Amino acid sequence: MAIKRRDFLKAGAGLATGSVIAGAPMVAKSQSSQRFTWRMTNAYPPEAPFYVSGPGSPEDFCAKVEAMSGGRLRIQHFAAGELIPALEGYEAVAAGTVQMNAANAYFWAGQIPAAQYFTTVPFGMNFQGMNAWLYHGGGLELWHELYAERGLIAFPMGNTGVQMTGWFREPITSVADFDGLNMRIPGLAGKVYAALGVNVRLLPGGEIFPALERGVIDAAEFVGPYQDRRLGLHQAASYYYTTGWHEPNNVTELLINREAWESLPEDLQAIVRTAAMACNIESHAWSEANNADALTDLVENEGVIADTLPESVVSRLREVTMDVLEEGANEDPETRRVHDAFFAFRDKHASWAALSEGPVQRLINGGA
Repeated sequence: MAIKRRDFLKAGAGLATGSVIAGAPMVAKSQSSQRFTWRMTNAYPPEAPFYVSGPGSPEDFCAKVEAMSGGRLRIQHFAAGELIPALEGYEAVAAGTVQMNAANAYFWAGQIPAAQYFTTVPFGMNFQGMNAWLYHGGGLELWHELYAERGLIAFPMGNTGVQMTGWFREPITSVADFDGLNMRIPGLAGKVYAALGVNVRLLPGGEIFPALERGVIDAAEFVGPYQDRRLGLHQAASYYYTTGWHEPNNVTELLINREAWESLPEDLQAIVRTAAMACNIESHAWSEANNADALTDLVENEGVIADTLPESVVSRLREVTMDVLEEGANEDPETRRVHDAFFAFRDKHASWAALSEGPVQRLINGGA
């Protein structure tokens, strides 16, 4: 029996549709079968809370990615010294020796001066302001542009919140006390201290306590009460100052080799971004939950003298900070671009924070 033309076409269309429908799961299966095993190095020593292990840590990030991807992306984590030295993550990722590194962008100031703005800026923004700038104020796009030509990409993966000014073997009563002081302090704050006569030392976390205990350094900044107590810094210095001027927040950087990043399917890229954002939020919450008890213990049981820096000292630090930042921006076009974008957003955010968070904090503290 002859087949009518329109019946033939309808049958053909049905076969074609069936092929597409049948083929779609095959394509999806092909994509989902792609598996990756990456390596992540870290600037911090084994088992360090926040920086290596615990809620919102790099190890937690790796676990989140593996779980969310159904095992399609496994990331082997190596703490400082387990695969490479503490501060060689930038070189390892750039060379493709490893695919990822967890650290702080200000450690790469020698290679990319502008990178320091993506960790923290003295008299800059707090956790809320920094996240607002990075996620919705153009900061992350700037970060990506800065790293693109170096074959890298980065995302925020953690934040300590406000950090303590640091530990001092002798009290600080005036700016003159900084002159000749040997201090462990990284980032832009180190340049500010250097302008006031401080001999700045950049030491990884695991080397701070022995240096402070032996008197190789006279002062040291690390993070906050919980982390500092764990390192035993209170056993080497008694004066613990705050204001948070130098690091009103501190971003953990997830550094990724760009070629490796671009080899990932879009869904795995989305998982990496989402896991990093989750750790950014969770790590800050963990820090806030643990610092209060740790500070109480240090003061009440360990004899630590906790105090704020004198206002005259903070005022001078602010003046020098602005001079140092302007000088650095004038020396490097990349830094100038990031500097201007950062402070434009900071000023805008500060005007809102003054009307929102400021009054709320005064009410919480019992003020009018």
